[in-house]
Amino acid sequence: MPVRRLSVVDFRNLVDIDLELGDGRIAVVGDNGQGKTNLVEAIAWVATGSSFRGAPTEALVRAGATSAVLRIEVDNGGRTTLLDVELVVSGRNRMQVNRNRVNRLRDLLGHLVVTVFGPDDLDLVKGGPSGRRRYLDDLLVAWHPRNHGLVSDLERILRQRNALLRQAGGRASPEITSTLDVWDDKLAGVGDELGLARRDLVALLRPEVAGVIDALGDGARAATLDYASSWLDGGLGPALTAARRDDIRRGVSTVGPHRDDLLIVLDGLPSRTHASQGEQRSLALALRLGGHRILGERLGTEPVIILDDVFSELDLGRAGRLIDLLPSTQVLITAAGTLPVGIDADRVLHMDAGKVVADSGAGE
Repeated sequence: MPVRRLSVVDFRNLVDIDLELGDGRIAVVGDNGQGKTNLVEAIAWVATGSSFRGAPTEALVRAGATSAVLRIEVDNGGRTTLLDVELVVSGRNRMQVNRNRVNRLRDLLGHLVVTVFGPDDLDLVKGGPSGRRRYLDDLLVAWHPRNHGLVSDLERILRQRNALLRQAGGRASPEITSTLDVWDDKLAGVGDELGLARRDLVALLRPEVAGVIDALGDGARAATLDYASSWLDGGLGPALTAARRDDIRRGVSTVGPHRDDLLIVLDGLPSRTHASQGEQRSLALALRLGGHRILGERLGTEPVIILDDVFSELDLGRAGRLIDLLPSTQVLITAAGTLPVGIDADRVLHMDAGKVVADSGAGE
C-alpha cells in the first residue's frame, strides 16, 4: 500500500508541499530542524490518527495557521484511495476517505498502514511497561481497525471506574458497590478480549523477533517474548472481585490489561536490566521489524516503512544488516546531512526551511 502522492499544508513548519512518491527507498535529508521528520510524521498521522512523537494537535498546526491539511493518495492493489485530514487547533478534526466524510477515526484507519522506526524505540526495551503495551495495541489496531474501539473502550471504562474509586474515599457504601458491579462487568468483557488478543499477538511475534535478532548478528544470546498478566488465565471478572477491597482502599484499579507487560528476555534474563546497549537496540529493531512482518502477512501487502533518524543511533554493521532485512516495499528514510556509507537510496529529497529544495536519484 505505497503512498503515490502526498500534499501537506501548514503542518508544523511545512507550508505547502506536493510530492509524487514512487517505490523503493526514498531518503529525506537535510540539516536538523528543516522538516525531515515533519514530512514523514504527516504520513504516519494519516495512517494512525496520532503523532508518533506524541504531539497534540495544536503542536502540529503551523504557528499562525488555524488548521493543517494532509492529503494522501494510496495505491491499494491498483486501486487509488484518497485520504484527507484537516487538523484544527480548535474543534474536531475533519477526515475524508475518497471524498466521503468519516466521523470515526477507525473509519480512516486501515487504508494506509505504516511501520515507524524511531530514535526513541530504545524505550521499548529500556522504558516502562506502558510503552510496550502501546506497541502491542498499535499493532492490533493496524491488524484490524476495529481494535481501535477495543482499546478506546478500555481507556474510557478505566477512567470511569477510577473516578468512582476515588469518589468512594476508601469506603464501600452500597451505592458504590452497586455501581462498581456495573463497571466491573464492562471492564471484564473488554479486558478479557484485549488481553487474549495481546497474548496471541505475542505468540506470533516470538519467532519473528528471535529470527531478526539472529540476522542482526546478536544471536549469541537467545531472545524470547512473553505476555505477563496476573489475571488472564482465570479471567478479569474474578480478578476484579478479588481486588475490589484493595482497589477501594487505594482509589485505583490495580488489576487488568493496563497493568500487564511484554517481557523481553535474553537467555532467561530481563533485557531491560541485563542486555547491553547494542543488544537493546537490536531488540527494539526486532520488535518493529517483527511487527511489520506480521502485518504484511495479515494484510497481504507490505506496510510503508519509515526510518526516522534511525542510523544516527546504529553502528555501520548493524545499520547495513537492518537494510538487508527490509522487504522490497516503499521505505522513507530521514537522515541529517547525508546517508551513512553503504546505505543507498533510489531517490533523495533535500529539505531546507520546510521545503523540498532538491529532488534527485541516488548518486546524482
